[in-house]
Amino acid sequence: MAVDRERVGALVRELLEAIGEDPDRPGLRQTPERVADAYAEFFAGVGQDAAAPLARTISVSRGPAPETVPSGAVMLRDVAFRSVCEHHLLPFRGVAHLAYLPGEQVVGLGALPKVVDVLAARPQVQERLGEQIADTIAGALDARGVLVVLEASHACVTMRGGQQKDATAVTIAARGDLAEPAARAELLALIVGRRPESPSAE
Repeated sequence: MAVDRERVGALVRELLEAIGEDPDRPGLRQTPERVADAYAEFFAGVGQDAAAPLARTISVSRGPAPETVPSGAVMLRDVAFRSVCEHHLLPFRGVAHLAYLPGEQVVGLGALPKVVDVLAARPQVQERLGEQIADTIAGALDARGVLVVLEASHACVTMRGGQQKDATAVTIAARGDLAEPAARAELLALIVGRRPESPSAE
């Protein structure tokens, strides 16, 4: 279902009036349309199938000799994402670190950020976003284990209330063999050993 831009624009106009503003003054005249366009982008993942990018897999055991047996983890670090917190409709942004223990099939590395993009483009909370990413990867691939670590800065923390401008939230979601803390320790060490600068909400 596509975002109803016309309806969003009308509601933004009403919101501007509700806060005591004049939506017809020059600086705000095009704001409803601009917000509608932004929301169409922010919430483009609503109703989309997050597993669709993982539909095309690659065999790791069949191919040029000698044939191989899957063993180690596949990890993609520092996948940038942005989303909108469903509690205050304020943005949060950060990086995702994704790892899985492949079975017989792997997926092109470019597919993993697409899963994050689809699931982040919905009203979200970080905790659920990580769990949904892990469930999607685990469900679509023949993976023996999945690990998703998200680190993000939330505007509802940095810009309101206590205004903790440097605070970031870290969440971990794990499935299969990587659900055991000892099993994922090596992967977490690889993530911590190469931490990017803390993301900041804008």
